[in-house]
Amino acid sequence: MMIVWFLAAGAFAGICAGLFGVGGGMIIVPALVWIFTAYSYSPEIIAHLAVGTSLATIIVTSISSLTAHNKRGGVRWDVWKNMAIGLVVGSILGAAVAEQIHGLMLQALIGAGALLVAFKMLFLPNKEKLGKPLPSAPVQVGAGSGIGMASAIFGIGGGSLTVPFLTWAGLPMRQAVGTSAACGLPIALAGAAGFAWFGQNVAELPEGAIGFVHVIGFICISFASFITAKLGAKWAHQLPAATLKKGFGILLLVAGSQLLWSGLSGMNIL
Repeated sequence: MMIVWFLAAGAFAGICAGLFGVGGGMIIVPALVWIFTAYSYSPEIIAHLAVGTSLATIIVTSISSLTAHNKRGGVRWDVWKNMAIGLVVGSILGAAVAEQIHGLMLQALIGAGALLVAFKMLFLPNKEKLGKPLPSAPVQVGAGSGIGMASAIFGIGGGSLTVPFLTWAGLPMRQAVGTSAACGLPIALAGAAGFAWFGQNVAELPEGAIGFVHVIGFICISFASFITAKLGAKWAHQLPAATLKKGFGILLLVAGSQLLWSGLSGMNIL
């Protein structure tokens, strides 16, 4: 039955990824937290297992996404090359930091992160700053480090952070989105590897998990999301962009609020 839930979560995440242009992490992590909670996994590992598994699934979606964007000339590989260095370092550090955070606290932090992204999507539109000179390579590496660390902690591909940075840096929106999609790959690879490594000696992990990566969950979610992302992308061309953005923002408000509430309640803060 758990496989059915994994497939359902992957299908929904894929539709959202296609509809809203995201990697799906902000959908997959809450879904996995709810699934693992329903199956009575230890609260100590639920959030970590959800984040690690989410990052692993983003490897697949980011490869598909960056390939599509690259065919249309939407990836600035010169910018990606600089940012990737920081993204890898930051993602590994993020996995190390997350491993030290209590499971319920990590869950609450993920909820708070979802609420911040929702607020940004609903009230703070990205603005292009065309003609602006690109920041220096060290600035790009530094930005990648910060984005990678935050993305690894929250289990996301980093698009909600990378796109605003790249538009601020002077890239047109099309290139910002395409380059952001490419940036999701080093985040996912390094982040998933970090969670698998740092979680390898943790007790109470389910059978078949590699550290904090649930292998069956990874396979099922990746398979389902890969198929349904095309359906979401088709619908995206039939619905107004503003409506899509508001819809995703509201979805994140609901998911983020629930995660924040359950995490704080579990720690007896509320």
